[in-house]
Amino acid sequence: MTQPQTDTRALRNALGRFATGIAIVTAIDPDGHPIGLTVNSFSAVSLQPALVLWCLDNGSHNLEAFRKSSHHAINILSAEQQDLSNRFATWPADRFVGLPWHAGVGGAPVFPGCCASFEVANESALPGGDHTIFVGRVEKFSEAPQLAPLLFHAGRYRKLAGV
Repeated sequence: MTQPQTDTRALRNALGRFATGIAIVTAIDPDGHPIGLTVNSFSAVSLQPALVLWCLDNGSHNLEAFRKSSHHAINILSAEQQDLSNRFATWPADRFVGLPWHAGVGGAPVFPGCCASFEVANESALPGGDHTIFVGRVEKFSEAPQLAPLLFHAGRYRKLAGV
């Protein structure tokens, strides 16, 4: 069924038909505190140089902190990390309380148990409608190929099925 371009709910539903992975992007704010949030807007941009991107709503209270941070860590969640995804998708007082993590390049928090992590230098923040597009230069990465990814499709978490 074709919808008018101005129907944002229908557009969001249609965009949700594209299955995505789930990541938590982290950084250290200007006061030295860890910040992070759940995203599904992550993509590879280039291999030479190694660039990735992610997007953040311009209404986010963390926008300026991410703009000012020198580095971000992009933690690609495994199928067993749905609770972590939910924790960083909601607004508790301190999302990091009781969580194990280590400081990656530039201090950005890197979580254990992820499918992959990318430690990136904050290269640019570009306008993109109601979002800001962050482009980062990959300085370090790791992967755990034995772990299955956590997926999101049509408004729900999903897991890979055997093909």
